Amino acid sequence: MEFDLTINSKRRYEYFLKKVSRNKLIWGLAGIEGWCVCESNEYEDTGVMLFWSDEAYARQCTIDEWSHYKPTSITLEEFMNNWLSGMIEDNLLVGVNWNAKLIGLEVEPVDLFKELQESSEG
Repeated sequence: MEFDLTINSKRRYEYFLKKVSRNKLIWGLAGIEGWCVCESNEYEDTGVMLFWSDEAYARQCTIDEWSHYKPTSITLEEFMNNWLSGMIEDNLLVGVNWNAKLIGLEVEPVDLFKELQESSEG
């Protein structure tokens, strides 16, 4: 089962890279007190900021304790130039295209920046 989750998470990550490079938009969840951050599934005392390639993917996570968040778009340029460096400073990881059970890849902001740069150029 763990293997399937890893494979599916990697597929969703690849889809994220393709889609946001094409659409130049990233979706996060914003609420009154700020943007959605959750605990890492992999590392203790580490926060993960979640982003999606589609509004619908983000919306599927607005349930239970996250029901007060709203899918909100960020331009790819703003995300790469401001958000990723802010996450590095705040020691946050990036969760990409997590599913409704809050499972997905957790990546270092600098690694995501490089991947997005390569996807945008290619």
